[in-house]
Amino acid sequence: MVGLDRSTYYDIKFRKPNDREIRRLLLADAIADIHARSRGTYGILRIKAALELEQGLIVNTKLVKRIMRELGLRGLPGPKKGYKNLANAPTCEDLVQRQFAATGPNQLWLTDITEHETSEGKLYCCVVLDLYSRKVVGWAIERRCEAVLVLDALDKAGASRVTSASTVIHSDHGSQFTSWAFTENVRRLGLISSMGTVGDCYDNAPMESFWGSMQIELLNRQKWRTRLELSLAIADYIEHFYNPDRRHSSLGYLTPNEYEDLHSTPSSGPLCPKKWSTEWGQAHMVGARGLEPPTSAV
Repeated sequence: MVGLDRSTYYDIKFRKPNDREIRRLLLADAIADIHARSRGTYGILRIKAALELEQGLIVNTKLVKRIMRELGLRGLPGPKKGYKNLANAPTCEDLVQRQFAATGPNQLWLTDITEHETSEGKLYCCVVLDLYSRKVVGWAIERRCEAVLVLDALDKAGASRVTSASTVIHSDHGSQFTSWAFTENVRRLGLISSMGTVGDCYDNAPMESFWGSMQIELLNRQKWRTRLELSLAIADYIEHFYNPDRRHSSLGYLTPNEYEDLHSTPSSGPLCPKKWSTEWGQAHMVGARGLEPPTSAV
């Protein structure tokens, strides 16, 4: 050992780690496990919350940051801040008025459409979100952005939840949401329709936040070869990650399912007693127009 004192050498070789070093090693293992289970999406705050909620560990934010840096871990970056859209030409009544608050489930639903490129062309996804728990209660995927897309998503939401005459569904002024078919479906389900002002994403801000999260955590992480590949990935993201496992700062870092379970009572029963299976949803989605897997030649 050139340039190393004998005492230093033996100190390094035989010294036992102290309690602080042991705790740091255990924290590093726990942080790496949480980051892996989040599919590499969680940053400092969500990992800190998961440590507290799952393992009862109160950890300083700076310590989590240092350990993540040492392990080479980082959360996915948020969307870039853009300029506010000042277009504000109301053409239909806005019952929400940007007051995004709900004291119970099925009071306010939000819905919107997003699109994403694949090597085969664009794929469109419509989601219905319950503002109370940020849970996706209905979704649909199509190769064309037509009224049938929003009808399927709304039908799934109506089949999975128990609504009332005061349930509001809020959307933008896209042609799919202003169509006669969608309006009739809203009326058939006994919902109240609300629409934000034209061209203003801030009138449906929680829905835009959901799309931003899915864009960062799923859509932008790879190139998608086929519409079927992306469809299955979106279904998996919603049903097997977002609803059961993804923690939300607006929910005290609980997941949508945990939040609903926590706030359901024996007297009120479950918040969503009607169910539709993921397997049925995926089978229906795969069998939708244009999403059939190609048959191999014999």
